[in-house]
Amino acid sequence: MTTKQTFLGVNVPKPRVAFFELSSCEGCQLQILNNEATLLDFLSMVEIVTFREGMTEKSDEYDVAFVEGCITRKDEEQRLLTIRKNAGLVVALGSCACFGGVNQLKNRFNDLNWVKKEVYGDHPIDTQEAKPISTLIDVDLEIYGCPIKKEEVEDIVVNLILGKSIDHPKYPVCMECKAKSNICLFDLGEPCLGPITRAGCDAWCPSSRLGCWGCRGPAPEANIKQLLHICNEREIPMERVMDRLECFGGFSESIEQLRRTEGR
Repeated sequence: MTTKQTFLGVNVPKPRVAFFELSSCEGCQLQILNNEATLLDFLSMVEIVTFREGMTEKSDEYDVAFVEGCITRKDEEQRLLTIRKNAGLVVALGSCACFGGVNQLKNRFNDLNWVKKEVYGDHPIDTQEAKPISTLIDVDLEIYGCPIKKEEVEDIVVNLILGKSIDHPKYPVCMECKAKSNICLFDLGEPCLGPITRAGCDAWCPSSRLGCWGCRGPAPEANIKQLLHICNEREIPMERVMDRLECFGGFSESIEQLRRTEGR
């Protein structure tokens, strides 16, 4: 790391940062570029050496690697191992990297050859079961969301540079939603995973009258049984709830248990 800045008169490092993508829509990387109001401030904190979304230059010398996307091919496994070898710190960026994301929906069919036939027809394609990057390498930090929230990334980067601890919220999205005085979507007959999903998004979807889909994964001590009870009381079909629980992969362990319990 090179020291080119100070904080309260103390020299602080300016880490060399690289962004990479595996199987993903690359929307999380675009989020970094989207908020122009603070982009220059963000860029002043780090030295970005590889970022295909925003520059043509690239380097294999970096301190921090932000990896977006899940693993779905053998060549991605090799690429990820190289990234881990080069980086002092690896950050899983977004739901795909953390949980498998929307891509992991294909896993539930339990027949990858059928999936390839349905999607690609007779065109051969190299693909395998979608997996989060932590199944292959050690991940130092996870940043949740689909897409990630740019302001959260900026706060985390500042904490990394200053050597401060990084603590994700221990409470669910519901608390952020109530703090914004939103109407509870259950009262409108809409399924919502806000009661069991990790906060940190500032109730992004519920504030737009869209029920939470759990892209940030389960909050600590998430009470899924109580959520199902609430949905049953409001006559929300189980399948609608299951669709949301399955969508991003964060609740995969709970889904397997539910299917065994429900005999699905």
